Amino acid sequence: MPVRPYLGAAAGAAILLLGTAAAAPSATASTDPTEAVTVNAEGRIAEDGSVTLSGTYRCLAGTGDVFVSSSVSQSTPTVRYGIGGTRAVCDGEEHPWENTGRAPGNALKAGPAHVEAMILELRSSGILLEPVVHAVANQDVTLVRA
Repeated sequence: MPVRPYLGAAAGAAILLLGTAAAAPSATASTDPTEAVTVNAEGRIAEDGSVTLSGTYRCLAGTGDVFVSSSVSQSTPTVRYGIGGTRAVCDGEEHPWENTGRAPGNALKAGPAHVEAMILELRSSGILLEPVVHAVANQDVTLVRA
């Protein structure tokens, strides 16, 4: 049985695996208790399907760009929709955040939902950006008609 075709396939697979591992750094998390993000218990959903989520955050200075991101799930907990991102000011003070976005096909409706908010820093790591999580909050909310 010829081995040569299998060697080429194995080499190609190894290159793909190594490239994927280098391109996808794992997120690290801050353990500083003075960093926090909250989610308000009520979000708004407009007639056009756009959703607005809000809360507060506090973070310390980072070396990269820092954002407050949010996602929402509703009828299927494993399907989350990203709802905007806000640039964060990391000065140790508490600030409000508000993100607005729209799920495809008007997948979200007024009613109970689950929101995850995160303070995420994108640190330069060579030619890649390394995601660093400063704080995460999970909150059951109610989406109300705006």
